Amino acid sequence: KNVYTFLDNGAPYTIVIGAHYDHLGKGNHGNSLDPNPVGKIHNGADDNASGTAGVMELARYYATNGIKENCNFLFIHFSAEESGLIGSKYFSNHPSIDLNTVQCMINMDMIGRLNDSTHSLMVHGVGTSPAFVNLVQAVPHNGMKLTLDSSGIGPSDFTSFYLKNVPVLAVFTGSHNDYHKPSDDADKINYPGEVTVLQYVTKLVGTLCL
Repeated sequence: KNVYTFLDNGAPYTIVIGAHYDHLGKGNHGNSLDPNPVGKIHNGADDNASGTAGVMELARYYATNGIKENCNFLFIHFSAEESGLIGSKYFSNHPSIDLNTVQCMINMDMIGRLNDSTHSLMVHGVGTSPAFVNLVQAVPHNGMKLTLDSSGIGPSDFTSFYLKNVPVLAVFTGSHNDYHKPSDDADKINYPGEVTVLQYVTKLVGTLCL
């Protein structure tokens, strides 16, 4: 089941901010990389509690910042991403708003492991709008080193929107040895790093909403 809420600013266009909230349960899912996963809790702190926490924080921020932005916001937590983007595929086929009014879909999947040494952030989807490469690079990025990927197709929910001709951007702090293992837990999250990523996303949104 997808969980979503709409912040109506009376604008003609909407920005969708989303993340998947499912993970691998107790290792019966079939996608665990642990050699003996069954019965072990896979909390998925980075994949993707980090993204869902980011969506909730941005929803709180835009609902309480006292500013009426020049765009509406649709905040979505998608289900069943790990089973094949099922939640986002369903939403894109049965949207609660006209997808033609969606200016951009911003996806946050695994944003909790910003490396303190490389400070690298990958941004997918920069080729899905002619404006994105310059915009993504021009926005102040708090000292992070950006790695850009042009494709709107990838192993996360932004793909479902791109296939409906919606421009997409997806932020990602990188894979790691705890990926899809029980060891992907809360003590491994770089909390100040996630704040840095979210601050960057708000700057992107601020430019998109002009």
